[in-house]
Amino acid sequence: MISSEIAPHLEFKNNGSKIILFVIDGVGGLPLPKTGLTELETAKIPNLDRLASKGVTGMITPIAPGVSPGSGVAHLALLGYDPFTYDVGRGAIAAYGVGLKMEEDDIAVRVNFAGFNSAGAVVDRRAGRLATEKNMELCKLLREIKIHDVEIIIETVMDYRSVVIFRGEGLHPDISDSDPQATGEGVFPEPVVALKPRSRYAASIARTFIKEANDILQTKEAKAIAELPNGQHLGILTRGYSDRPKLPLMQHLYGLESLGAIASYPDYRGIARIVGMDVIYDGHELNDEFDKLEEVFHNYDFIFFHVKEIDSAGEDGNFDKKVSLLEEIDKQISRVEDLSPEVLVITGDHSTPAVYKGHSWHPVPFLLVSKWCRPDNVKRFCESECRNGELGLFHATEVMLYALGNAGRIDKFRA
Repeated sequence: MISSEIAPHLEFKNNGSKIILFVIDGVGGLPLPKTGLTELETAKIPNLDRLASKGVTGMITPIAPGVSPGSGVAHLALLGYDPFTYDVGRGAIAAYGVGLKMEEDDIAVRVNFAGFNSAGAVVDRRAGRLATEKNMELCKLLREIKIHDVEIIIETVMDYRSVVIFRGEGLHPDISDSDPQATGEGVFPEPVVALKPRSRYAASIARTFIKEANDILQTKEAKAIAELPNGQHLGILTRGYSDRPKLPLMQHLYGLESLGAIASYPDYRGIARIVGMDVIYDGHELNDEFDKLEEVFHNYDFIFFHVKEIDSAGEDGNFDKKVSLLEEIDKQISRVEDLSPEVLVITGDHSTPAVYKGHSWHPVPFLLVSKWCRPDNVKRFCESECRNGELGLFHATEVMLYALGNAGRIDKFRA
């Protein structure tokens, strides 16, 4: 079942209950060959294990069997939106993440600063994980680009990521990405083409922008800002051309009066804004995120609490770092429990196994603690245990129904 599709047929009660959805980005993993244990199974996480023994557990499928999700669709699924119906592009998520507002005919696109070899092949899609401060300086240079009657808005997102909005008449977002999402001697940027006839003009604008941006990034001024190693030169890759999102807001769907988001990474603040949440934290320190949760908890019916670093460690293939970060979260988790929310959900948007070095389709551990849940026999928060939990394997789009029901917010269905 899909929460957002079921919700219009339900009656909701505002009983004052509080829900925390704690998303550990990329939490799921795969066993390290030499030990046979995943990151969660390796980590010493006594507090999460204790919560598992108090709650009800299972595993969630993020999108569909065998389908590795992007971050945007995976989080929308957790919030109850069918990812195949509400396909919000990465460009729009990035734009809302930095507080930009999109107009009706705007196109937004995510931009990566990247490293290329002398032949133009993509060597590093993240430009050595370029520092945010250098990104901001490079964006200043790119604001010199002028194209016809199109307004161009460029903002830094974080690290190597930026966002561009093209604003003008006759623009449509059906455009292919230049980012090949791979690296190597024979991997080159993909041609940017219109996927529908109506988008030919927009595609020509995008190609012109990419060319002019790459020319600027090879100037002495740009090289003085960000000189890449091993003879690489700097350029850009584009991904996720998208128009303004049109989603029903969570307040209207679920009868929640106040929703807040605490997230260190801009993309997740973007998702939160798109579905109608207040963004109440935009810093980057884990401890500060927990401080902010304690400060604002009583002001909101629902809080989306997001931690990013675990996903990054998985993408980098750093198994030990992912384990260490999980242990760091575990030391803080009692601060969430002490707030006594009526419902505490702990899960991830998808798996990011360090041995796989990327987002994967593997089911994700799920834990729900509430007064009304029926605890199962699971004693540890990890893949091998949660797959034996009472909830079994279910779809991420059902999470909101479980949360709202256990919070006592769903009235009896029919007579």
